[in-house]
Amino acid sequence: MRILLTGANGYIGKRLIPPLIEDGHEIICCVRDKHRFPEEGIYKHPNISILETDFTKSVSDTDTIKEIDVAYYFIHSLNTNIKDFEKLEEICANNFIEFIKPTSVKQIIYLSGITNEKKLSKHLSSRKNVEKILSKSNIPLTSLKAGIIVGSGSASFEIIRDIVEKLPIIPAPVSINTRCQPIAIRNVLEYLTGVLLNKDTLNKSFDIGGQDILTYKEMLLQFAEVRKLRRFVLSSPIITPRIMRYFLYFLTSTPYWISSNLVESMKVEVVAKKNNLKKMLGIEPFTYKEAVELAFQKIEQNNVVSSWKDAVIISYGNKDLLDNINIPSDGCLCDIRLKPIKTDINQVLKNIWSIGGERGWYYGNWLWEIRGFIDKLVGGVGLRRGRTNANAINTGDTLDFWRVLVADKQNKRLLLYAEMKLPGEAWLEFKIIKKEQEYFLQQTATFRPKGLPGRLYWYGLLPIHSIMFNGLAKNIIRYGI
Repeated sequence: MRILLTGANGYIGKRLIPPLIEDGHEIICCVRDKHRFPEEGIYKHPNISILETDFTKSVSDTDTIKEIDVAYYFIHSLNTNIKDFEKLEEICANNFIEFIKPTSVKQIIYLSGITNEKKLSKHLSSRKNVEKILSKSNIPLTSLKAGIIVGSGSASFEIIRDIVEKLPIIPAPVSINTRCQPIAIRNVLEYLTGVLLNKDTLNKSFDIGGQDILTYKEMLLQFAEVRKLRRFVLSSPIITPRIMRYFLYFLTSTPYWISSNLVESMKVEVVAKKNNLKKMLGIEPFTYKEAVELAFQKIEQNNVVSSWKDAVIISYGNKDLLDNINIPSDGCLCDIRLKPIKTDINQVLKNIWSIGGERGWYYGNWLWEIRGFIDKLVGGVGLRRGRTNANAINTGDTLDFWRVLVADKQNKRLLLYAEMKLPGEAWLEFKIIKKEQEYFLQQTATFRPKGLPGRLYWYGLLPIHSIMFNGLAKNIIRYGI
C-alpha cells in the first residue's frame, strides 16, 4: 500500500521506515528539510520518495499524495523551546487534516501518550487535544498511546543512562515514586505496523505498554542492574521540580525546556488501560530490563538508527537548517590550516568522519570539555550530546555542540555549524583537496562576530584556538597510522 509518513526524520519515523519497506509498502516521507533525509542504506530504496512540507504553515500542494492509503502522524513539539507549543501542535494538526482531506486516505495512525489521569501535564494535554482534532475529520483514526519508549537514542533512555552511569547516589523529587509502564521501541514498531488498515482498529484508541509497571525509581535501579552498577536513589521533598530541572540540564544532554516538560510529566501516572490489541496482533511485550538490554545491543553494534538529539528544533527553533550552509566571507575572522597528507587518504577521511563523541577531537579534549561546561553554564547545549553513530554522519545530525550542515563523503567535505552560545556565528570545515598531484587536509574555522563582544571573544581566545586547531589538523592526519 501507499503510505504517507510525517516526521520521517524523527526518532520514530526513521525506525518505522525499514519494517514498512520490508513489508513491500511504498512510502512518501514528509520532512521539513529534504537535505536532512539520509541518503544511504535502505533510505535510498526505490519505494521511498520525499515530500518537503512544513505543517506549521498551510500546505496546499496535494497532487503528489492524492493516491495514498494510510497516513502516519508523528508531529509533536516536546523538543521545542517555544512556550506556546500547545498552540503550535494544534496548528500542525489542523493543517495536516486539510492537507490530506482531498486524498484517498483510508486511515490515520497517530502515536500519542497515555492520558488516563484527570490532571495531565501540558505535554500530555496537548497530545490529547491533537487526538481530538484528528478524530473530528471523516478519516478513520487509530490512536496508539504509549508511555516511556525505551530504545537506543530515545530521550528517556539517554537521560536515564546519563543519570545512572554518572551518579552512585541519585537525588530525586518525591514524584520519582510515580508509576509508569515503559515499552520497548521494538514493540511500538510492531503495533504501528500491525494496525495498518486493520478494520478492527479503525476509529479506536489503544493504550500500549510493556510487561512491567514500575515507578521511576524502580526504572533507575533496574537500569543499574542491567549495567551491573550499584546505585541508590534518595527522594526528598527538598528536591523541588525546579531543582530537578536544573539537575537534568547540567548532568545530561537535555535542554532546559525538555527537562521541564519531562519533570512535569513525572507527576502524572502513565499506566496503560487493558485492551485486546496485544492479543489481536500477536505481540509479546518485552520486560523493561529486556528493552534496556536490546537498546545496549544496538549501541554496542554501533547500529543506532535515530536519536532524539538530532532534532533540529532542539537548537534551531523554526530556523531552516540550510540558512547557514553558505559560509560568509565579509566581516569574518578565519583560522585556516593546510596540512599535506603523506599517508592513506581513506584513513584521513575516516578520521574526519569519526570526529567528536567518544572519539573526541584528537587534541586537547579537556579544553573542548571545559568549553562545553562553560556553554552549559550560560544556557547552551554543552558537549554531552555526542553523536548518534560512531562512524556514520548525516546532514542535520548533532555532533557535540555542532550541527552537521554538509556530510559529503564522495567529495570529502564535512561542514559543521556551532550551536554553542557565542557572540557571533561559527563554522568548522574539513576538506581533502588535491594540488599538483599532492593531497592536503584543509581545515577552516570561520567566525562572524557580532559587534565588539564578538571580536574580543575571538582575539581573546586566539592563542588557545591556534594551539587547538593546529593540533586537531595535525592529529587527524596522524591518527590510526
